[in-house]
Amino acid sequence: MSTYKLQLYFCHPKYWLTWLGILLLFLSSFLPYAHLLAIGRFLGRIAARIAKSRYKIAYRNIELCFPDLSPTEITQKVQTNFENTGIAILEIGMAWFWPSWRVQSLLKVRGLEHIEQAKMDNQPIIFLGAHFLTLEMAGRAAGMQLPSTAVYRKHRNPVLDSWFYWGRMRENKAMLDRSDFKGMLRTLKERTPLWYAPDHDYGRHKSSVFAPFFAVQNANTISATSTLARLSKSCVIPAFLKRLPGAQGYELVFYPKIENFPSKDLVADTQKTNQQIEKMILECDDQYMWVHRRFKTRPEGEDSFY
Repeated sequence: MSTYKLQLYFCHPKYWLTWLGILLLFLSSFLPYAHLLAIGRFLGRIAARIAKSRYKIAYRNIELCFPDLSPTEITQKVQTNFENTGIAILEIGMAWFWPSWRVQSLLKVRGLEHIEQAKMDNQPIIFLGAHFLTLEMAGRAAGMQLPSTAVYRKHRNPVLDSWFYWGRMRENKAMLDRSDFKGMLRTLKERTPLWYAPDHDYGRHKSSVFAPFFAVQNANTISATSTLARLSKSCVIPAFLKRLPGAQGYELVFYPKIENFPSKDLVADTQKTNQQIEKMILECDDQYMWVHRRFKTRPEGEDSFY
């Protein structure tokens, strides 16, 4: 488990630009929400012109997942996705620095009854998450409903890593490295909810399998959701935060628990988690992290998609 500690070496000149960025996020957090959205969209449009490699990855991912779309439709989706990515950058400052009342004032919640049912059944809860662009605000919003432990990947920049840890801990209990499987099991056995997102491709791994994801038949996917649920006797509740149209704020969504899960078939279970993530994405596909190389790992003998 990581801890948030300021270190003397954080003052090294190589981190000054990082500190400047954090200062700008802090100052921007005082702006009205509608202004933040407008600035974020503008930043996203600039990023779409500069980050050519990421633009191509997003285009390719959407093309693979939705083969019925025309090139014009894909381009429009990519442009909108980059605008949402720009907003996501400013949302880091909102998630880190906004007081709880300000987050709450823009938050709607759907599906709390599914959490209450799990509590009545005395079941540990795994929140099945995904890498939406609203990820940082999702941590604040979900923690207000039910403080949890989240699984994360450490940032290479130690200054940013410390700030991400601090920001995500504002409403929650702990952060666990994605390799700390024993810590995840311990968390669930202590009846603390665990947020877990298996939708990124981290390469070939003993806990990954190939399962369908949208139109891609062989998407390398972490299968540990099934193993965690089986060993801890947990229920799995899909959960995500979506940005509402205009400046209406956010909706935190909890789906019903996945039925007949886990089973004895790891691939079938992973296919079920992918199907749930697909449903979440289809509610707001413009807010999913399409710039990640989701399909970089291919079965033996298959050419790279990128």
